[in-house]
Amino acid sequence: MDFTELYKHSGSLVSFSPGAHFVLNAVHDRVIIRKTDSFQISRTWVIDPTPSESTTLLNKQASKATRSLTDSRNNTISHAAWSSDSEYVLAASVKGGFVQVFKLRDEGWTARIDCGAEGLVKAVWAPDARTILCFSDWGLRVTIWSLVTGTASYIQFPIFLDKGFDFRADGRYLVLAERHKSRDMLGLYDASESYKLVRRFPSQTSSLASLALSPTGNHIAVWEGPLEYKLHIMTLAGNLLASFSPDPEPVLGVREVAWHPSGMFLAVAGWDDKVHVIDSLSWSPVTTFELSSRISSEVAIWREPSKWLEATEGRGFLSYEKLRGPQTITLNKTDHTKANPKSGAIQLEWNQTGSLLLVRYETTPNAAHLYLFPSPNEAFVPRLRSVLLHSKTILQAHWNPVRKGSLALCCGNRSVYTWSDEWEGESGEQEEMAECIGVPAKEFDTRNMSWSRDGKGLILLDKETFCCAFEVEVTT
Repeated sequence: MDFTELYKHSGSLVSFSPGAHFVLNAVHDRVIIRKTDSFQISRTWVIDPTPSESTTLLNKQASKATRSLTDSRNNTISHAAWSSDSEYVLAASVKGGFVQVFKLRDEGWTARIDCGAEGLVKAVWAPDARTILCFSDWGLRVTIWSLVTGTASYIQFPIFLDKGFDFRADGRYLVLAERHKSRDMLGLYDASESYKLVRRFPSQTSSLASLALSPTGNHIAVWEGPLEYKLHIMTLAGNLLASFSPDPEPVLGVREVAWHPSGMFLAVAGWDDKVHVIDSLSWSPVTTFELSSRISSEVAIWREPSKWLEATEGRGFLSYEKLRGPQTITLNKTDHTKANPKSGAIQLEWNQTGSLLLVRYETTPNAAHLYLFPSPNEAFVPRLRSVLLHSKTILQAHWNPVRKGSLALCCGNRSVYTWSDEWEGESGEQEEMAECIGVPAKEFDTRNMSWSRDGKGLILLDKETFCCAFEVEVTT
């Protein structure tokens, strides 16, 4: 891999543009755009911290100490994001209660959204790249601003401030978790008709935790809060198709949910170290994976070499050690009498084709489990294929968005880890390979990471600095 120099960031606000030609990063009150081919600065914008009239009025009513604290944070960017066509960038300040929008092709153009007394918690782009959703404080409403018309529409009483909403893959409909008359409801809104309400229907839950739309956009999965393990599958028309609850029902509820890329399967996990895979025909489990300390010899086990960073001085790469025969891994003991117990799956993520499911369990924080799903012309016998073992806790792990057999991980040290099944062995068949890659910097710990949309680059984040890594393309 080739690595760039280190650059500053704040709030982990760094992202590739959807076209992967630019990298955005925020530093306090400044948005910086760099070209990915040279990393030269292409654009720089500074947000305008001038408070709106309502914010000024509220500040006048506050004490001088509180007012000075608020003023010092008005110019701090809390959210920054690209529009889906890479034409616009939003920079939001939660403390300042405003969103500023910039245009990549016109450095002097800008637009501003003042959220007023209702406050601001989160600002996100809609899929059409010309609409911004602003979630207000206290769960009062979602304000939908159009850059085209300059007008706003409102949806009242969202349940959550930062989740509980999803767009259909084509961007046509928005599904939002709402609370009306003390009942959990789902609102379906037509984005092509100025977010006109199409229908509102009960979510079938007593305490809605969140929701997830299937990739096909035909089904919605909703699940209960942490005290009850129940998941419901519904149509966009509000019809209940099925409800799922394991037997016997665990003490705690659903924790992670992930739709298969085709919408054929739904992976569900709780705090009980089990992953249930439900199919879209019967809406019942077709297989269940249970974490075990005993790993059979049929599973490929890759272990990070001991003290490899010191041996290589953080430069170059080194293969994992491949362990032979049955192995035993350590499972941490869990105290279920305490709140938020350290157990269960904390990540479920399918690869690009749905042939592999990545699972990270909190009971084994140093391990990544890869489960193999057979192709349609093979017998349906999903199984554990590989386990990646590390010396430190895995902080992030993500599949390449383009290549089906490419995974990247980080553990909060001066390195990045990769796994791939795209290597060609001596027999001509594809084989898997796991590698440890040092980041060539004296002081840098990879705490977070994200792929470019074309799958060719990675953003690696430390607390205050970041760099990008690109795979070296070999030409023959």
